[in-house]
Amino acid sequence: MPLEIDIITIFPRMIDGVLGESMMKRAAAAGAVVFRTIDLRDFTTDKHKTVDDRPYGGGPGMVMKPGPLHKAVQSVRRPQSRVILMSPCGRPFKQAAAHQLAAEQHLIFISGHYEGVDERFIEECVTDEISIGDYILTNGLLAAAVVIDAVVRLLPGVLGNDESSGQESFADGLLEYPQYTRPPEFLGRKIPEILTGGNHAEIAAWRREQSLRRTRERRPDLAG
Repeated sequence: MPLEIDIITIFPRMIDGVLGESMMKRAAAAGAVVFRTIDLRDFTTDKHKTVDDRPYGGGPGMVMKPGPLHKAVQSVRRPQSRVILMSPCGRPFKQAAAHQLAAEQHLIFISGHYEGVDERFIEECVTDEISIGDYILTNGLLAAAVVIDAVVRLLPGVLGNDESSGQESFADGLLEYPQYTRPPEFLGRKIPEILTGGNHAEIAAWRREQSLRRTRERRPDLAG
């Protein structure tokens, strides 16, 4: 069964380029994933298709109304669905979370906009709040695209070589080792000699050490 992904947004055409190119396109064509984009404005009731309103208590910006969001989610939600709101208040997105989501049957992504989303909708419908970093984007669709890409590439057969995802950064809690390809010398810089010797055990040990060193230097938070 393919992973089903529904994306609820007020800018459905904005995601088309991401889903229609490269790995995403191949994954859908191979039947590994089914994408559906849902225009939130289709679930409004006024002639202006309003999805936001002023916040109670005052303050800047606009808040997304709970009614249209609830209707949109209910139109596709099933008992096994995970409803994901992209939010700077969410838990940080990690590779382990990508693996968890890749094992699900149905993901519904809520793309937030404006100042935020009515908390009552979050309490009623959202199962996961996810942040991709400590910064603010214009809308949550860009963040959703990042998470969707990280998830879809983990589906069986999508990368072509399933070993690829097991040797990347964060797969074992470390950053990936340096990679080299031809030519053997570039601008006076030669590739490490150990990579040309053909001793796979020595290469594996070298790569492990490089991963540990790179992680200690660049991401000491991961190195513990």
